Amino acid sequence: MSGFLSSSIARKVAMALSALFLIIFLIIHLSVNITSLFSEKLFNELSHFMGTNPLIQFALQPVLILGVVFHFVMGFILEWKNKKSRGVPYAKYNGAAGASWASRNMILSGVVILAFLVLHFIDFWVPEMKHKYIEFLPEDPNRYFGELQHKFMSPLRVGAYVVAFVLLALHLLHGFQSAFQSMGFNNKYTPFIKSFGKFYSFVVPLGFIIIALYHHFNH
Repeated sequence: MSGFLSSSIARKVAMALSALFLIIFLIIHLSVNITSLFSEKLFNELSHFMGTNPLIQFALQPVLILGVVFHFVMGFILEWKNKKSRGVPYAKYNGAAGASWASRNMILSGVVILAFLVLHFIDFWVPEMKHKYIEFLPEDPNRYFGELQHKFMSPLRVGAYVVAFVLLALHLLHGFQSAFQSMGFNNKYTPFIKSFGKFYSFVVPLGFIIIALYHHFNH
């Protein structure tokens, strides 16, 4: 694996694959959470299934965590390699002068999103693991909606979520298209990929923002 990733092209392809994996996960995650806006019962049922299904808990969940870690580590490696190959300080490099803010600041938005993911894990994943595997509390299939609302009571936490998802949108604006380019999809489908990438980059983060604001003002 280390030999494979020593190639610049291989690193970009690996980065793209992890990005596509996380893009799919965001759709699934949003699809579950968006139900909390109109059906407490359905949200509890879906969350209970996701939280108790052995395949999801012991197979897909570890893969997801590894995917997140790999994506961000590979992003930092690629950024370091790019800086090293340029041989000049990043602030003095004008090669990307005509590029968008998102493409020029992927590492910055990535760091903020990573910090948000740590907060998200502390807010939801860590209590869930503690509930099930440390305290061994009896499972209540109706507890998820109340726990979600409780987390969004704090205006500071909601503000952090909103900022993180705005930066996620900017990160996706460049990352979505870049992932497909790295996979070799520079063909007749490129205009569609660009359009769908912009749509996805706007709608998915906006969906998460709406969820956070809705539960903050309706708890």
